[in-house]
Formats: sequence, C-alpha cells, structure tokens
Amino acid sequence: MASGFFSPVSIGTGDGPTLTAASAATCLPVSAKFTFPPNSIVQGSLLKISAQGRISNAVTTPGTARLDVRLGGTVIFDTGALALNAVAKTTLPWWFEAVIVCRANGTTGNFFGFGRFQSESVVGSGLASAGGSGSLISAVSGGPETAPAVGGSVDLTVAAAFDVFFTQTVATGSFTVHNFLLETGSIATT
Repeated sequence: MASGFFSPVSIGTGDGPTLTAASAATCLPVSAKFTFPPNSIVQGSLLKISAQGRISNAVTTPGTARLDVRLGGTVIFDTGALALNAVAKTTLPWWFEAVIVCRANGTTGNFFGFGRFQSESVVGSGLASAGGSGSLISAVSGGPETAPAVGGSVDLTVAAAFDVFFTQTVATGSFTVHNFLLETGSIATT
C-alpha cells in the first residue's frame, strides 16, 4: 500500500508587490521566496502551488494577464495569456492553483503540469450577481488555447530558486498576491 503526502516548503506571510506595469515581474512576497537544494527535485517530485490575491482591470482595454512559474530562472509552467474582462473590475479576488510534476531529473530536468486561474476579471465572467467568476485552465506550455506539453529544461543538480512572475499586457490594471503556499509531494510505500 502506498500513501502520499504534501509538505509545505514556502508560505507567504505578507503581501507581494502591487504590480501595475506592463512587464513581467515577481509577484511573490519576500517571505515566500525559496531555493531548492541541489538534487532535491527528482523524477516524480510534485510541486503544488496555491495563491490568492486581488486584481483590477480597466474597461475596453483590459489586455491579458499571465502567470509563470520559474525554477532556476527557467519557466516550468506558464498560464499563457488569460484574456481579461472588458467590464472594469476593481480589487476583486482571484485564485490560482497548479500541480506540476517533474518528468526527468538531472541536468535536463523537465516538468509537466496543469493550473487554473479563477476570477471575475477573466473573460467568461459578467458580474458576480450574473454569472460569477470565470475560470481558465492551462497546461504547462502555453495557456488555455494550446495543447498540453512538457515545459522548459532545468539543471536540477544545482540549487534552483523558485519564483512566480505576473505579466499584464497593458498598464491599466493591478495585481497583488495576498496568500501563497508552495508544497512538494512524495509517495511513501508502506
């Protein structure tokens, strides 16, 4: 019989920066920064990410939002461009979760995963009273409108800093992480 468990490795204990520029930037609070030791991620290792916060977008020119997960500076998961609602949204909640599996370890470690971003700020949402929050599911390589594929290659034999970046295409909104949790998963055979 096998039993699995998740172990928290990073918990944000404060807010991340409020991002308003139309460029990629780390969105994690300083307390959530974590560096994996060399060889600590191996084939079958699982990374589970859960984050929540607030987002705003402008009317008529909302642009897109994007979250990408980086390990050692390499993108291992990318939501792709998430189309934002053409209805103005101000400081509304969002929720992001991703599960990413290491498919190969060593000097050419690679990852495969799926994630979901949910908020009234994404396309598919009207008002909270008329349709609720839209949810977009992405695979590792490029977003909700692409086929799932393995992500970038990372040298896992050296220390690898973990980070999450947010990008918006226009500087007409804002994005802040309030809660963040990174867990690793493993299986113990008993």
